[in-house]
Amino acid sequence: TCDTGDQQTTAAVHLKEAAATIVERLKDVATYEGEDAVFECRLSQETAQDAQWFLGDVPLQSNEMNEIRVQGTRHSLILRKVTLEDCGSITFKVGQHSSAA
Repeated sequence: TCDTGDQQTTAAVHLKEAAATIVERLKDVATYEGEDAVFECRLSQETAQDAQWFLGDVPLQSNEMNEIRVQGTRHSLILRKVTLEDCGSITFKVGQHSSAA
């Protein structure tokens, strides 16, 4: 605000947060049936709220079969005790960016 006594003008500053990008991509994982499969990637910033994991086209959530972790910029997916039905493409998406293994 600028106030000269008999006149006043006001302006505002608006900031947009830069979109997160994937700086460390997913790598393929080979394991034995009944073991855990761990996938990790790293983002350019910590504040990525729209990050999502997929097995094929199915979105994944943390539950007794899948563990999703976020530690700073590192995002991890642990598939517990994998079976042959778990074979396929794992995709991590954030904003307009994605990585698959």
